[in-house]
Parts: sequence; C-alpha cells; structure tokens
Amino acid sequence: MATITAPAQKAAPPGILTNRAARKLLTLAVAAAILVPLAVSQWGGTTWPSALTVDVSGPLGTASDWIIDNRDSHPLFLYFFGHVSNAVVISVHAVYLALLAVGWAGVTAVGALVAWRVAGVRLALGTAVAFLVCGLLGMWVPTMQTLALMVVAVVASVVVGALLGLAAGLSDRMDRVLRPVLDTMQVLPAFAYLLPVVLVFGIGVPAAVLATVVYAAPPMARLTALGLRGADKEVLEAVESLGTTARQRLLTARVPLARKDLLLGLNQTIMMALSMAVIASVIGAGGLGDRVYQALASVDVGAALAAGIPIVLLAVVLDRVTGAAGERLGDAQASPATWAYALVAAVAVALAGRFAGLLEWPEAWEAEIAGPVNRAVDWMTAHLYSGVPVIGGTADWAGHFTTWVLDPLRDGLQWLPWWSVLLVVAALAWLIGTWRTALTAVLAMAAIGVLGVWNPSLDTLSQVLAAVAVTLVIGFAVGVAAARSDRFERWLRPVLDVFQTMPQFVYLIPVVALFGVGRAPAVAAAVVYALPAVVRITTQGLRQVDPAALESARSLGATSGQQLRQVQLPLARPALLLAVNQGVVLVLAVVIIGGLVGGGALGYQVVFGLAQGDLAAGLVAGAAIVCLGLMLDRVTQPTERRTTKGA
Repeated sequence: MATITAPAQKAAPPGILTNRAARKLLTLAVAAAILVPLAVSQWGGTTWPSALTVDVSGPLGTASDWIIDNRDSHPLFLYFFGHVSNAVVISVHAVYLALLAVGWAGVTAVGALVAWRVAGVRLALGTAVAFLVCGLLGMWVPTMQTLALMVVAVVASVVVGALLGLAAGLSDRMDRVLRPVLDTMQVLPAFAYLLPVVLVFGIGVPAAVLATVVYAAPPMARLTALGLRGADKEVLEAVESLGTTARQRLLTARVPLARKDLLLGLNQTIMMALSMAVIASVIGAGGLGDRVYQALASVDVGAALAAGIPIVLLAVVLDRVTGAAGERLGDAQASPATWAYALVAAVAVALAGRFAGLLEWPEAWEAEIAGPVNRAVDWMTAHLYSGVPVIGGTADWAGHFTTWVLDPLRDGLQWLPWWSVLLVVAALAWLIGTWRTALTAVLAMAAIGVLGVWNPSLDTLSQVLAAVAVTLVIGFAVGVAAARSDRFERWLRPVLDVFQTMPQFVYLIPVVALFGVGRAPAVAAAVVYALPAVVRITTQGLRQVDPAALESARSLGATSGQQLRQVQLPLARPALLLAVNQGVVLVLAVVIIGGLVGGGALGYQVVFGLAQGDLAAGLVAGAAIVCLGLMLDRVTQPTERRTTKGA
C-alpha cells in the first residue's frame, strides 16, 4: 500500500522564539553583548562617564550676563519686550479697576447671572456663595487681584493656544513641529522657566502673566488641533462642494464642529492658569498666591488656608460653568433677549451696590479662621507626630518609609552601572512599544547623563517611583470603590475637587508639620497632588465597561471579585494605563515643590537656581526633569501598532 507523505513544511522556530517579547529581549541581549564590553572598555565605571558630559553652564551664564547688561539699552528690549510688558501691566490694571468699580455686589451678581444662564439655578447659587465666601474670609481684594491677573493670562493663553492649534490642525508638518514644543512647555517645571522670564521682564506682573501663558497655553493648542482634525469629513466635503474657500470652510464648518473641543481647551486653560497662581507669586504676581506664599514663609497654616480656599472656589466655579457650557452646546441656546435681561439685572445690582456704598467688602462681615486652623494643626502635631501607641507617630512613618523604601531604592539605582540603567529602560520601553519608543526612552535617559546630573536624577527617579507606587495602590483601591458605589462617588467628588485645585503650597505646611523635613514629606505631597487624577480616571474607566460583558459574567455565576478581576480590569486596561501615565506626570510636577521641603535632588537644584539667579543650574535640572518625564511616558504607555498580515 502506497504511503502518502505530506509535503515538507517550513520548520517552525523554537518555542521560545514564537513569543514576540522573547524575541525582543533576545535581540536586545545580543546587542548588549556586543555594545556593553565596548562601552566598559572605553569608559568603565558605574556612574556616568565624565567624558560623555557636556558643560552648558558657560554658554548659559554668558547668555544671562548679556541679558542683564543689555536689558535697558538693546532695541529688542526697548521696542518689543518693553511694549509687551507695558501692554500686560495696562491690561491687568484695567481689569482690576473695573472689578473694584463694580464692587463686591456687582461682581457676585454678574458671576451668578452668567452661571444661571449657562448652567441653571443651582450653579448660580453656588457661584454667588463662592464669591461671598471669598469676602467672608477677608480675601476680597486679593481675590480680585488674582481674578484680574487670571483674566488677562487666560485671554492671552487662549489666543496663543488657538493660533498654535489652528496651525497644527490645518498642517501635518506644523503638527509634527509643534508637538515636541508643546510637550516641553507642559512638562518643564514652572520654576525652571521663571528665571528666564524674570531675566527678560524683571520681577512683577508681566513676568507672572507670561510664565502663566507658557504653562496654560498647551492644552488650548492641543484641543484646538484635535477638534479641527476630528471634524466630520462628510460635512467638510459637502461644504467644499458648494464652492467655498478654505477660509469659509474654516469659519463655517471646522470651527463650529470643534466647539466642544475648544470649550474643553478653555476649561483646561483656566484650571492650569489658576494652578500657577501661587508659583507666579514668587516673581511678583501678588493676589491670593502672594498671601499663600507669605503664609508658607511664616509657617502659618491658617493664613495659607484662608488664601487657598478662594483659589479652590474660583477653580471649581469656573470648571463647573465652562463644563456646563460645553454640555449645553447642542441644546437650545438662550435668546439674545434673555442675555440682555440678565445683563440689565447685573447692572442694576452693581449700581444699587455702588449707591449704597457697598463697593468694598465690610470688615465687620469677615470671619477669622487662621486661629482655629492653627490650633487644630498644633493639636495634630502634638498628638500625631510621635508617641502614638501601637502604630507610632507620623514621624516614625516618615522615618521608616525613608529607611525601608526611599534609601534602598535610591542606593540601588545609583549602584547600577550607567549602561545597565540604559538597558533596563530600553527593555521596558521596547516590550510595550516599538524600537522607536525604546530609542526615544534611551536617548532621553542618556541626555540626563550628558547634562551632568546623573546621580541627582536617579535620586529624583527613586522618589518618583515610590510616590507613583503609593499613588497607584491608593488610587486604584479608591477608584474601584467609587466605581461600585454611586453614593461614595458623589461624596468623593468634592473631596477630589479640593485636592486637585488646592495649591500645593497650602497642604505642604501640614505635611511638613506631620512628617518633618526630608524626602518622605516630598513624596506625601506628590501623592496628595496626583491621587485625584488617578482616582477619577480609574473610576471612569471601570464605569465605561460594557454592561453586557458584566451581565454575561453574572449569568455564569461569577462573584463580584471575579467580575472585577476577569472582566472590568481587563476591559478598562487603556484607562488604567492612562491613570499610570497621569500619575507619573503629576508626581513629576511636584518634584520642585518637594525640593522646598528637603526632597533634594533635581527639585532643589531648580529652586536653588531661581533663588541664586543661576540660569544654568535651574535650566539644566529642569531639562533633566523633562527627560525623566519623557522616559517614564515611553516606558508606561504602550504604542499602538497597526495590525498587518503576518505580524
């Protein structure tokens, strides 16, 4: 009987090579076996080789000296920067005088009526209460100073961001060019570019406004570009078929279709501008930020809280109003007559307050909270700092966390040879992305060594990793609980609002009072700042899981825990990865603040550079923080790949 033999098939690769991750690691191991001996024989050592370090202090020092020497005589300063500075001062002063002329009754009425027309009665009442609380706390004048500064800064940020977003939205080339610029503007710590701004404009309002614009314009630019690029192509084709010009298509189709993205950009710009209120006070912004900063200098928690609460209230009110406006864009809009009636009512209230002599908030209506708050903090410090039975005090917790977590993590990272750190970064980035992702991450880490801040950067990295780990553990646990309970989520929302909008300087004082000075309080401050975003994103991701998938799991008898582990968490993976990314970014944003309370490393160098007028120290440390952020972003965010046949 004849035997039928199957045609010879191509031999399959060994089992381990069928795994994509294994093939990547094997390729990386082969490359390391060739390159590492060459690097060790050439440079050796465990820390970054000095031969690969570039000293930029000389050129930056020369640039700083040139600016100082020519600031009062060079045409660039006299005829450009000088006019910009004057325009900013005049604008802020005009808005501030207008707010004072309207009086507290008029400002409250205008804010409440705008909120009523945009979002309804409940938010109108909340807006009125928010302004009244600012007065009750004795912060009406500083609140108006901050509001005037924010109005000018937000308008400038929106204009700059919209123009950049327009260019990026209409041109692929401009989008590629602007993307790294916007990334740098958003990740570079504010303290790092405060010094260049001060060198050019001096201490005062212009420097504060322009620093705020640099920080707050990128969200508007990104969302404008996103909205223009995401416009319905069928609508655009229909408009184009009518013979319209490019300008007409932009004004009649693209911009109206992108209204929600534009309003979201406005919302994010307002929030980021307000978050700069305290940092801008370091260079003469005045207002609420200056009150908070002065309270920090005198370790007065009560005074800091009294000035911090109005910042939170302004942020929450503006967030709710702009958010409600975005949700109502598709609904029937209020008629012009309704707006006219609201405007007449606001003018009537303002005039009545002016004639009644109610322009300035009466001192008799002010409530003093600094004393009770300081007594509460003193009690907490006395009873919780040390000597607590069984669990120990907060000082013991900080000491144990530093000894058992921060010190081993820092020492371990600094003990590793520099080339092994690059290999680990390359492996992690390549496993979840492409070779381009790995190359970007490695170049970002190598740039830190080239700048000459290798050891301080690893110290900062150890603090960031510890803070991110604590943030994710707490954030995921709270996010899961909020996703499973509507009541708990409603109760949690205002708490997260306060944590997210309260200036870091405000809660830095009680953190130092409870944990002392060092790296542990720096980590605690970073956790408090990054936690709300992680909780919100986790909650939203779990709530958006397909209900049909959960119902199917229930029908198969899955328990609540099994539904969470086997259905919700896998399906919410993109949201959880985004939560990790945002946790990293927000923790890095507090690195500078941590430098003020003993965090050391890069944060201290940035603060020292600003305090001493050392442009090189501040910018180099700030650039290293940007490189750390870029590396961690590539390591924590998987790259989307196109599915190709045979891939």
